[in-house]
Amino acid sequence: MTTNIISPGPVQALARAAWQSILVTGLLSVILGILILVWPGKTLLVAGIIFGIYLVVSGLLQLLAAFAAPASTGMRVLYFISGVLSIVIGVFCFRDELTSILLLGLWIGIGWLFRGIAVTMAAVSEPDLPGRGWQGFFGVLTAIAGVVLIVWPVESIATLAWVAGIWLIVLGIMEMITAFGVRKDAKDLGVPA
Repeated sequence: MTTNIISPGPVQALARAAWQSILVTGLLSVILGILILVWPGKTLLVAGIIFGIYLVVSGLLQLLAAFAAPASTGMRVLYFISGVLSIVIGVFCFRDELTSILLLGLWIGIGWLFRGIAVTMAAVSEPDLPGRGWQGFFGVLTAIAGVVLIVWPVESIATLAWVAGIWLIVLGIMEMITAFGVRKDAKDLGVPA
């Protein structure tokens, strides 16, 4: 009896490991976005710390992808830069909360812009990447969210919280959709997910 399972190659191994990471990051984004929208006044001081935790976890996952992903050197470098930026921005959030919240939109925007570019470049340059279309779409959406947070004239902390909360929910949902798209494509390739 023959089986349709392909022996895991570099792309298949990445697909098997990546979808769970993408799903966890998406869930964290949605939860954080909802918390910010439900309690904007009470969570503003905590927002810096929550964002910091999210960015550090996201950065660690990006670094893991940079060292574990069987991708080209350019992709590894982009994942590495994205991960380091997320970690640095996350650590910045643990400093003076009031000052960091005012600057958080800019820093989050830069992190999302780099991450969006990295994900989009991976989707464009890796033709066999499972979930390529969803990852490309997610990358473009993340880059747009980054630009909005960089350019948006944030006049108050409450505006930043609302903008960031909405974008986190949207991006989190897109990440979860991307995760299941990657999982489906990996299964279609015969890779057990």
